[in-house]
Amino acid sequence: MRPTLLDPLFSSVASLSGVGPKLAQLLASLLGREDADDARVVDLLFLAPFRLIDRRNQPGIALSQQGALVTITGRVDRHQPPPRGKSNLPYRVFVHDETGELALTFFRVKGNWLEKALPIDETVVVSGKGDWFNGRPSMGHPDLMVKASEAENLPLVEPVYPLTAGLSPKVLRKAVEHALERVPDLPEWADPPLVVRQGFPSVRQSFLDLHHPRDERDIDPQAPARRRLAYDEFLAGQVSLALVRQKLRKVPGTPVKATGAISGKILSALPFSPTGSQTQAIADILADMASDTRMLRLLQGDVGAGKTLVALLAMAAVVESGGQAVLMAPTEILARQHHATIARFAAAAGLTVEVLTGRTKGKEREAITARIASGEAQIIIGTHALFQDTVSYRNLMLAVVDEQHRFGVHQRLRLTAKGISPHMLVMTATPIPRTLVLAAFGDMDVSKLTEKPAGRKPIQTVTVPSERTGEIVERLRAAVADGKKAYWICPLVEESEVSDLMSAEERFAVLEKAIGAPIGLVHGRMSGPEKDAAMLAFKNGETRLLVATTVVEVGVDVPDATIMVIEHAERFGLAQLHQLRGRVGRGDEASSCILLYKGPLGETGKARLKILRDSEDGFLIAEEDLKLRGEGELLGTRQSGTPGFRIASLEAHADLLEIARKDAAYLLERDPDLTSERGEAVRTLLYLHRRDEAIRFLRAG
Repeated sequence: MRPTLLDPLFSSVASLSGVGPKLAQLLASLLGREDADDARVVDLLFLAPFRLIDRRNQPGIALSQQGALVTITGRVDRHQPPPRGKSNLPYRVFVHDETGELALTFFRVKGNWLEKALPIDETVVVSGKGDWFNGRPSMGHPDLMVKASEAENLPLVEPVYPLTAGLSPKVLRKAVEHALERVPDLPEWADPPLVVRQGFPSVRQSFLDLHHPRDERDIDPQAPARRRLAYDEFLAGQVSLALVRQKLRKVPGTPVKATGAISGKILSALPFSPTGSQTQAIADILADMASDTRMLRLLQGDVGAGKTLVALLAMAAVVESGGQAVLMAPTEILARQHHATIARFAAAAGLTVEVLTGRTKGKEREAITARIASGEAQIIIGTHALFQDTVSYRNLMLAVVDEQHRFGVHQRLRLTAKGISPHMLVMTATPIPRTLVLAAFGDMDVSKLTEKPAGRKPIQTVTVPSERTGEIVERLRAAVADGKKAYWICPLVEESEVSDLMSAEERFAVLEKAIGAPIGLVHGRMSGPEKDAAMLAFKNGETRLLVATTVVEVGVDVPDATIMVIEHAERFGLAQLHQLRGRVGRGDEASSCILLYKGPLGETGKARLKILRDSEDGFLIAEEDLKLRGEGELLGTRQSGTPGFRIASLEAHADLLEIARKDAAYLLERDPDLTSERGEAVRTLLYLHRRDEAIRFLRAG
């Protein structure tokens, strides 16, 4: 049960004074929650301000600098509305102090609100960007205007928060203040010597300091309050992962006795030899599965490093030992692709491979589930459908999960909760920096595939400004006419008013005209069958150019595709660009990747595209991406499984992550059920960070 101490923080945001249904909905969308019911007071506490407005600069009118934020106290002299019928001209209000006169300028003023806000002869305080027009001081649309008599309790230093459309800073600020009033005194869950050593304030004080910054230093990631809250966030994450690990380790695994009878046949049928890192990864996996503790291993492979072969040999070892293995993919299309690849290799060894997805219905489904239950099906490939209640296994010994970052800790727990305790191999094609591995997969051992299979040609990568798009289209038309296949990637689905990015649908219409041959389109708003049909047509060569959004990042293999054009490359993360680039260069032909960017690029933008041009090492690219961009978007999306931190930052707080990891291990070693005084406090921490799954898990055992 959640401690009653936290109840005020877990009430809906709608319970705060002045928050009605409409505002609650706006707050929910700002806080990334599904709906107003799911947006709780605690979520507002974790909404950190990202900069300050400092109104302490009060130089006097004549001394105010161009472009600087200034606060002026002066007397209102006169109003100068625009002449009738000339509403495009500004409305001016003139204010003076002992140093000079200031013109406040407003555009498109409706009604008489300015006369009420700035009455003649009233002393007022105004704040905004100072400007000089024709040698005279002015200020356009001040962001603060109050009568001097009401200015006493005005905060001169104001935090600035992220906003969403329809939400004003003032209203959000009010909601945050009301949320702060509810923060109770919380027990201390950090190790006392650490608190002293790091100079951590208490949890309550940290929240107050986070939202009441006094100067720029308080906004810095290294400010004591931010470090404290970042540590708490890491500790909650690491304790959850350690609990998962502890639990998964408690349930004994079934030792796998590999004989090599099946895997030997697969290996001898291969047209190539496995790379050194593939051989090493397989050895690690077999060693793990041979013991009676369950394997929990993460297999990281760069794009095209051959993870599927490693997974197949692990599954073959399980079948040799009389068990079944499943391979779970995040999408239908990927599951069917894995099935096509694996069935080809498995046929040589006489393995029975089935595929089961949400789209398998009726009699076909019944027949497959019967073969799974009897043990006739030895390897089963599919989507989440593999773990529905209607599917039961004869002897499941290994679960392989592909594209882990779409399949989080919670799903790993659910799998275990079904009473199934197979060995687990989790694969990702996204090379992840070490700190992020610790944060998201601290419960796993790690194998890395770092080499590319022999015969893979390097992909030539060039950066081209968007002004030259016409040339690229022309070259593409010639290449398609010559029988080559190409991808064209766009960042958005449909045209939007706000954005100047080219949408996939628009680009499709332009290219269709220009290429003069049938072309395909794939984006996230299409249904599964529509996407599959478009991908298949491209794979079979019915279309030779595929216009797509990033949905192809993890997708069907088209070995003969040799050209990748990425539009607005500056908008993508490096890891994502690297993923997309890896869709070509899978065959024998030389491939190229063209990064179209919209200039002018800043320093970071140039540095990022340069890394990509110079390197094809996914692990190096991921580390650089982390430095340049932060972890938030490194894995493409913030979902369960990715540790979407609210306060902590892997670049700024990597030292704290290491401490939290060690501390979590030490704590659970001494107090595995979290029943000591500190253990109870850590339970409160887990609830505060919405880690209830981990606690349920504690109780279950």
